[in-house]
Amino acid sequence: MNIENVTLKNNVFLAPMAGVTDLAFRIICDRFGAGLSYTEMISAKALSFEDKKTNALIETKDLPTAVQLFGNDADVMGGVVKEAEKHGLFTDINMGCPAPKITGNGEGSALMKDLNLAEKIIDSVCKNATRPVTVKMRSGWDSDNINAVELARISQRCGAAAITVHARTREQFYSGTADRSLIAEVVKNVSIPVIANGDIFTAESARDMLIETGAAAVMVGRGAQGNPWIFSQINELFKDGHVTTIPSPKEKISLAMEHITLLCSLKGEYIGIREARKHASWYIKGLSGAASLRNKINTAVTLEQMNSILHELL
Repeated sequence: MNIENVTLKNNVFLAPMAGVTDLAFRIICDRFGAGLSYTEMISAKALSFEDKKTNALIETKDLPTAVQLFGNDADVMGGVVKEAEKHGLFTDINMGCPAPKITGNGEGSALMKDLNLAEKIIDSVCKNATRPVTVKMRSGWDSDNINAVELARISQRCGAAAITVHARTREQFYSGTADRSLIAEVVKNVSIPVIANGDIFTAESARDMLIETGAAAVMVGRGAQGNPWIFSQINELFKDGHVTTIPSPKEKISLAMEHITLLCSLKGEYIGIREARKHASWYIKGLSGAASLRNKINTAVTLEQMNSILHELL
């Protein structure tokens, strides 16, 4: 797939997820076939201050990556885009995050309530960028304010190379179902690629999303948590018409251990193990005996302890 002048290996992408899509997870998903991965949200203001924690979030190890920026100041957003470009193929503007601590500052999906400011931000980033810029949005703020089509048109007019639509309102957060008809409407109204996001939990749901919306690509979020195999499965279905990759319990547990070890090597054991607890629970979800081990997982403090707990399932 091509976005502007960048060629990607496929059209199945890993969504940005705060506290999830760190470098370790992106490395794993790239191996299983993610055509493009997005960083966690990066504060443009923090990046402008050269904050150490922010610099750690933005590390990409030359993987095909989009660096996702959030902020509500057009000058600051435009001012840091060249720094973001040092790390990623694309700069993505976050206009979709529903978290109160983000929207409360007029950032993320709150920008869909102020399209004039949204336009200034997109225009500033695009004018200062030398690589493609993408924009991620929701359907709108709430059911009375569905304006993704309008924001998509603005994004294209300002020079965005592609847009992603998570077809839920901010009011919905992650409840209900994504409105594929809204994504289809956006596709009809712009000529740049549209990436469809929302409720991609199986290869079949990815296929149906593209068929029903006409989007150029799909973006997988929660469906990849503990399940990076979903990228292999979607790519297999798109290419061959059927899915052959079905991970065994042993493969799930083995990859969980590998993922946790990688986390610890990148962040240190103290932080790595604490951040690994949610990943371990996701990997073993549904396996026989998993429920009884969750309390142990959530109190593990060393890599040895975590591996020992997971070995109980083998």
